[in-house]
Amino acid sequence: MSYNNNYNTNYQNPQIVNYAATDAQAEFYRKTYTHVALALLAFIGVEAALQNLIPEELIFSMIRGKFVWLFILGGFWLGSILANKWTQAQDKSTQYMGLGIYVLLEAIIFLPIIKIALLYTGTAILSQAGIITLALFGGLTAVVFLTRVDFSFLRTILVVGGFVALGLIVAGAIFGFDLGLWFSVAMVALAAGGILYETYNIKNAYSTDQYVAAALQLFSSIMLLFWYILRILMSRRD
Repeated sequence: MSYNNNYNTNYQNPQIVNYAATDAQAEFYRKTYTHVALALLAFIGVEAALQNLIPEELIFSMIRGKFVWLFILGGFWLGSILANKWTQAQDKSTQYMGLGIYVLLEAIIFLPIIKIALLYTGTAILSQAGIITLALFGGLTAVVFLTRVDFSFLRTILVVGGFVALGLIVAGAIFGFDLGLWFSVAMVALAAGGILYETYNIKNAYSTDQYVAAALQLFSSIMLLFWYILRILMSRRD
């Protein structure tokens, strides 16, 4: 009886995960990673539907005009901010709306690269990129949980690196130059750092009722990692 009372108290009064009771921590991690898995499955389903419903010509028009792609990236950025804000809300339905919108935005932004992969390399390269991404994600997650390293120092690196990467992407879109293989490698490293930081962060900055917001952050890092791993694999087929 005392165990149940303690369990209920933890969820009525959410605490920072690292300071919560063991059972509350376990429940938080279970819900967080379940939501990450569901977001990935939803992404696959939505992406498949969009690939079948949207004409190929319309998909490729997203990247033919440099300002069209910049407009799409800008919309993605603004939508991501809104989705992240909604996942921080107190209302659970609003949190799920934020996560759902972010999944949809990711599916839209991935339309051209997935279409190119399907047309020129088939589904095999998508499977390879997915397996490598999940393997790296699992390994990085294990590093955080099995060591006591403080990864909070990565925040500054990620912020600066993110702005530099964004600037290069915008410049590349405007002036029409290819950022090349090494940029993709650097972005894989940045995404890996994001996974380390976000995994550390959910332990030390999130409360036990913020599993939807935590799932969104992890999902976004996984998708960034998948994007650039896919680009690297596709560049090797050229």
